[in-house]
Parts: sequence; structure tokens; C-alpha cells
Amino acid sequence: MSETSAPAAFALPEHALAGLGTRPFGVYVHVPFCATRCGYCDFNTYTAGELGTSASPESWLEGLRRELDLGARALGNAPAAETVFVGGGTPSLLGASGLADVLDAVRNAFGLAPGAEVTTESNPESTSPEFFSGLRAAGYTRISLGMQSAAPHVLRILDRTHTPGRPVAAAQEARAAGFEHVNLDVIYGTPGERTADLRASLDAVLAAGVDHVSAYSLIVEDGTALARRVRKGELPAPDEDVLAADYELIDSVLSAAGLTWYEVSNWAASEAAACRHNLGYWRGGDWWGAGPGAHSHVGGVRWWNVKHPARYAAALASGGSAEADREVLTPEEQAFERIMLELRLAEGLPLSALDAAGVREAETAVAEGLLDAVAFADKGRCVLTFRGRLLAVGLVRRLAA
Repeated sequence: MSETSAPAAFALPEHALAGLGTRPFGVYVHVPFCATRCGYCDFNTYTAGELGTSASPESWLEGLRRELDLGARALGNAPAAETVFVGGGTPSLLGASGLADVLDAVRNAFGLAPGAEVTTESNPESTSPEFFSGLRAAGYTRISLGMQSAAPHVLRILDRTHTPGRPVAAAQEARAAGFEHVNLDVIYGTPGERTADLRASLDAVLAAGVDHVSAYSLIVEDGTALARRVRKGELPAPDEDVLAADYELIDSVLSAAGLTWYEVSNWAASEAAACRHNLGYWRGGDWWGAGPGAHSHVGGVRWWNVKHPARYAAALASGGSAEADREVLTPEEQAFERIMLELRLAEGLPLSALDAAGVREAETAVAEGLLDAVAFADKGRCVLTFRGRLLAVGLVRRLAA
């Protein structure tokens, strides 16, 4: 089992800091604000009505600056950030000037490596040509837009507030502002979504001219409005067979358009278009996660912040850290996570990451058509076939057992 503790003064063990700089290093910033709450979302987000006067973007930003400065001190000789990802929540609610302040805080604390990738998520409805121009001027290099679907009835089930055509227009505005790398997120498997609806969404994605697409199957998370509707019988739960057919359609359409899968849920038009920040996660890199509820990882130590923005800001204002708890991963847990994450990548997992039992399971998986036989024999790597991508979760358990 993992060791757990919540130290009063933030510090990391020497073994975690020992390899700092030899692994990818990024900074994640969590923006906890949303205009409305989507029915399927269980992220750590808050509307203005839920927060009242207890927290504000201003108090959050002040806490963020303090936490980033704390991070730079705690990590000592930390490398400059190779990637920055601002997520949420709805970061675009901060406006271009607010997001410029966020990037300045990261730059002042950690510095940015030459050619750093800097991404922000954005809700299409809170963007404009001026917004994107402001982000380019501030130093952002990549935009990720939440589209989810082009079908109005699907958006209604998801409680998404944007109009169906707005994500495409926003993506085109971002490209016009000089963003070479633009992503659109799609959710598939929503109750009531037909094959024709999904195909129309994919047509819209391709019309937007983006160089990256993320497609996620709908997960009904406990505690969400969507889960309550499914539990009451108002909506059916996502069907596994439908999800598999949807994934096959997505992969077929995107591949034909020149976007290649590089991770089970992500397709890119080129190697340069792949999200370097997320690759850092999947390749076992280090990152400092700043903001309420944000998770961090350095050298096998993972910790996470208190969730509520008011508690977050107060903890940092008092001179302490916002850490809620942490875990020190055992060698066995690190090995499992490596298998779980690297197997999802198109480059696959080296056989050297498996023990003898895992290698035998991999040989069986090759025979079953779940792993690519050529990559296995010629390169000593476990690379998922298309069928393997559909069954990746179960295969991880087998390889790591």
C-alpha cells in the first residue's frame, strides 16, 4: 500500500528530487470557475452562485502566485517548464488578460524552456478573435476547445451551453490569430446520440481545420446530474457495443483525414501537433499542479491540493501550502502505472517494463491479436492493435498481474 501523510510544511523527499530534470517537466494550472455546471462533469469546478463571496478570480490568482513561488522553492533547481497546461473549469472566463497573468505567474516562478508548449482550454462561447489574439501576444502556443458534439439534442443532454456551430468558428478564429496547434474535444456515447449525429460532429471537426482531436467515451460519474437521470431511468446508460462502434467510426474518419492516433483517445496531424504536456503524463514525467484540487507528481511522489477555492487561497495566504494529502508510490505501484500509461501510446511499452509473467501474458496477447506481432518480434515493444485499443483496460490488468 502507498504511504500517506499530509505534512504541515511542504517538502519532498530527496529521492523524489534526485532525478529532477532528467524527466519531462511541466506545470498544470487548474482554473476552478465555470459559468454553469455541465450535467456529466465531476471536475472540481464552481459557479459564481456556488462560491458567493467566499472566493473570486482575484483571490484565486493571488493564491496561485504564492503556490507557484512555493513550488519553485520546494523543487530547488527545477528545470524551466517545458510545457504549461491551463485547464478547468473554464479558463477562458478569465479573459485574455487574466490568462496572460496566469502565464506570467508560471514564467516568473519556474521560467519557460525555449520552445515551450503553452496550452489553455477554452469554452467556445467565451472566446472571440480578440481573445485569441491576446493569448498569442501573451505567449500561448496551443488552444484546446470543448466541442463535445455538433448535435443540439446531444448538447442538451450534456447540459452544454454553446451553440453547435460555435466550436468550429472558434477553432477557425484561433487559427486566424496565428495558433498552429488547435484541438477539439469530442464526447461519444451520449444517450440519444445516433451514428448520424456522431458523423456530423466529425464532419464539423474536419471542417474546422484543426490538427488535433481528443475523443472520449461518455462516463457516467457518481454524484453528477447525468448519473441521477440514469439512476432514475430517464436516460439509458452508455452501451459498450455502441461505444466500440463509435470508436471505430471515429478512428476511421480521422485516419482517412490524415489524423493519426498517438494515444488511445487522441489523434494528431503530425508529431508536432501531439500534446507534449499530456505526453509528459503518459511517459512518467514530473509536473507541478497548481490550483484548487490540482494533482502533482515528482519522482514517484504524488500530492493534491485542497479542493475549495476559499480554503486554497486561505492556506497559501497564511504562509503554508495548499496540500491536502500525498502518497509515495511503491516500486510495484510505479511499475503498474508505467504499464497503464505507456501501453496507451502508439509507441507502446518496452518488454523490459514487464516481469516474466507479464512477458508471457504479452505473448498470449499477441496470439489473441491484441498486440502488434511485428512490433513485438522486431522491436521488443507491446503496441496495441485496433482491437487491443478497445480492450486496453483489461490488458493492462493482465500484463501487470
